[in-house]
Amino acid sequence: MIQRIQTLYLLIAVALMSVTLFAPIATFLIGDVEYTLSAFELAGGGESQSTIWMGILLVLGTLLPLIIIFLFKRRQLQVRLCAAEMVILLGALFFIILYYWLSGSNVFEDVEIGHRQLGWAAPMPLIAMLFIYLAGRAIFKDEVLVRSLDRIR
Repeated sequence: MIQRIQTLYLLIAVALMSVTLFAPIATFLIGDVEYTLSAFELAGGGESQSTIWMGILLVLGTLLPLIIIFLFKRRQLQVRLCAAEMVILLGALFFIILYYWLSGSNVFEDVEIGHRQLGWAAPMPLIAMLFIYLAGRAIFKDEVLVRSLDRIR
C-alpha cells in the first residue's frame, strides 16, 4: 500500500520540513548587526545562540513521516503517529513564533530593533501539518474500508 495517496501527502510533508531544516527561518536587524534564525542556531555578528530544541522538533517532524510511510501494514499506528506528528509540528511552530517574538521585544533596553522579517521557511510546518492531516484522514478511510470488507466475509 505504499503507492497510495497518503504516501504522496507524507512525502510532501517531508519535503516541506526539510526546507525548514536548511533554509533561514527569520532575519533580524538588531542595532547594526543582522541575525539569522535557522533550525539549530540564532547567529549573527560573530555571536551564536543555540536553538537546539526547535531543531530537534524540526528533525523529528522531518523523519516521522518517513517512518509512517513504511508502517503501511499497521494503519492504526499510522493514524496515531500522524496525530503525534501534528503535535510535534505545533511545538515547532511554537518555537518559531517564540524566537520571532523574543527577538522583537525589547529584552535589552539599550538595543534598537531595526528590522524583523520571517523567511519563507517559517510557514512550512503549518503547511506540512495540513498534508499530515490529509494523510491521516486517507489512512483512516483505508482502515474503515478494510474493516468493512472483513465484515462481509
